[in-house]
Amino acid sequence: MTTSTHLVRTRRFLPLFITQLLGAFNDNLYKNAMVLYVVYSVYNSEAAEARFSAIASALFILPFFLLSALAGQLADMRDKARIIRIVKACEIAIMVVGGGGLAMAWAGMEVEAIAIPLMLAALLAMGVHSTFFGPIKYAILPQHLRAGEVLAGTGLVEAGTYIAILAGTILAGWIPVEVAAAGVVITALVGYATGRQVPPAPPMIEDQRVDYNIWRSSINLIRNTTRHRQVFLAIIAISFFWTVGTILFIQFPPLAKNVLFASKEVASLFLVMFSVGIAIGSVTINALLKGTVSARYSPASVIAMGVFIAAFHFVCKSWPAHTGTQLMDTGQFIAEPLAIPLLACLLFIAIAGGMFVVPLYAFLTTVVDKSETARTIAANNIVNSGAMVGGSILAVGLSAAGVAIIDQLLLGAAMCSISAWLGWLLYKAERALV
Repeated sequence: MTTSTHLVRTRRFLPLFITQLLGAFNDNLYKNAMVLYVVYSVYNSEAAEARFSAIASALFILPFFLLSALAGQLADMRDKARIIRIVKACEIAIMVVGGGGLAMAWAGMEVEAIAIPLMLAALLAMGVHSTFFGPIKYAILPQHLRAGEVLAGTGLVEAGTYIAILAGTILAGWIPVEVAAAGVVITALVGYATGRQVPPAPPMIEDQRVDYNIWRSSINLIRNTTRHRQVFLAIIAISFFWTVGTILFIQFPPLAKNVLFASKEVASLFLVMFSVGIAIGSVTINALLKGTVSARYSPASVIAMGVFIAAFHFVCKSWPAHTGTQLMDTGQFIAEPLAIPLLACLLFIAIAGGMFVVPLYAFLTTVVDKSETARTIAANNIVNSGAMVGGSILAVGLSAAGVAIIDQLLLGAAMCSISAWLGWLLYKAERALV
C-alpha cells in the first residue's frame, strides 16, 4: 500500500483533507460565480472588467497580509482542531451573506448599490476565514503524520486542493448564479460537519501569550521566521510564484471575453486547465523526489513555466478576429484551430508551477521545529499576500495606463526568471547543509 493510499484511510488525515477540499471548493465556487457574473452580465468594458477582477482578488488576499501573524500564533498556541471548528462555523454565516448577494444580483435587485458590495464583503470575510485556516492545514500535518509521510501528505493536500478548485471553477462557469447562491451555503454546512471530525491537535508550546497587535506581531513573525536561510528563500520564491498566478487569474475572464471572444464557460475552462495542471504537477514532483524534500527541480520547473506563459501570449496574439455578435460557447471555441495549443500552454504552465511550489511548501513544514510550523506558514502567507496584493494593484495600474491584457502576460513570464534564481539559491543552500 502506498503512503498516499494509506493516509486517506486514516482519521488523522482524512477529515482534515476533506474539510480543506470543501473549503477550497466553496472559495472558488463563490468567487468565480461572482466574478464571472459581474464581468459577463454587469460591465461591458475591458478596463472595468479587469479592474473588478483585480479588486475582488485583492480583497480576498488582503486579510492574509493583515491577520496571518495572529492566525499563526493562535494555531501554534491553541488546539488546531478547535480553531477549525470555529472557523468553519463562521463560514456558514459568511456564505449566507454572499449567497444573498448572488441571489439579489440574479433577481436584478440593486445590483451595483447593494448586491455587489454584499458579495465583495463576503469575499473579504472568506479571506479572513482562509487566513485562519491556512496555517493549520499545513502545520497540523507534521503533528499528525510520521516524518516519511509529510511530503506525501503535503502533496495530497495540494493536489486535492486544486481538484476542489477545479470542481468549484467548473460549476461556477456552468450552473446558474442562483444555484451557486444555494450551493455555497450547503457546502459550508457540510464543511462544518467534517471539520468536527478532525482529531485534537493540542499546542506544542505552553504558557505563551498571543500578541494581538497585528503590525508588531507581523514584523516580529517575519523577522523570526526568516532567520533560517532556507525558509527565507522558500517564502520569497513562493511569493513570486503566486504573484504570477494572481496576475494570470485576474486576466483570464476579461481575456476570454475581449481577446478570444469566448463565453464565461470558456473563461471557467481556462481556470479548470490551470487547476488540473497544478494537481498533476503536485503529484509528479512527489513521484520524482520519492518522498525527499528538495528544491532540486524547482529552477527548471519555473523556467519552463515562464516559457509556456510566453507561448500562451503569442497564441493569444495570433488569435483570429471574431466576426459574429455572439460570444463563442465551449464547442465553438474548441473548434478553433488555435484552441488546443492555447489550452495546452495553460496546462503546462500549471504543471510546471505545481512542480515548482510543492517542495517549497514542504520546506516550510520540515526545516523548522514542529512548535513553529503554523507561524512559519503564517509568515509565508503574509509575504505571499503582500506580493499578490501588489500584483493586483500592478494589474489595475497597467490596465488604467492602457496596457492591453494580452501584453500583461509577458510580465508574468519575466517574473518567472526571478523565481528560478531564488529556487537555485535555495537548492544551493540545501546542498550546503548536506
